[in-house]
Amino acid sequence: MQARTSHDIRRALAQFATGVTVVTTRAADGTPVGLTVNSFASVSLQPPLVLWSLACSAQSFDAFRACERYLIHVLAVDQLEVAAVFATRGADKFGAARWRNNDSGLPLLEGCVAWFECGNRSQYPEGDHLILVGRVESFAVAGGAPLIFHDSRYVQYLQEAPLPRALRSPWT
Repeated sequence: MQARTSHDIRRALAQFATGVTVVTTRAADGTPVGLTVNSFASVSLQPPLVLWSLACSAQSFDAFRACERYLIHVLAVDQLEVAAVFATRGADKFGAARWRNNDSGLPLLEGCVAWFECGNRSQYPEGDHLILVGRVESFAVAGGAPLIFHDSRYVQYLQEAPLPRALRSPWT
């Protein structure tokens, strides 16, 4: 068996298409912080739990590790610039995005296909990341086409494919 590099594993993992999210919160001093994340996943419906992974090297690491709540935004296909700016270290992220404070005082990005407000329920250090599990406290669904990340690049076109007959609802 040949030796594999971290580049090799990254290339293999990049073959899995994911949605693109931006996670936001407030630092201890009240400053809004956020970053682009594609490691978002559903954990449970009862209770409603989701998870995402935060690089230990992220500038916002301390803010997310210590926060009580955060917002996860599922980006729309037309939010490529939002994804790019929130993925850029040192960028003026909130100066470049349309946002407002939600009822909890968290930075809520506008134009997303969905968002989830989560309580910071548990955290698990693993490798070079911190896995955060959030309890969904509230959410909204605007709908629309999502922004996709595949093979280390953003994908803005989503072609729908019909479900195989065995997976279709008997009512369609």
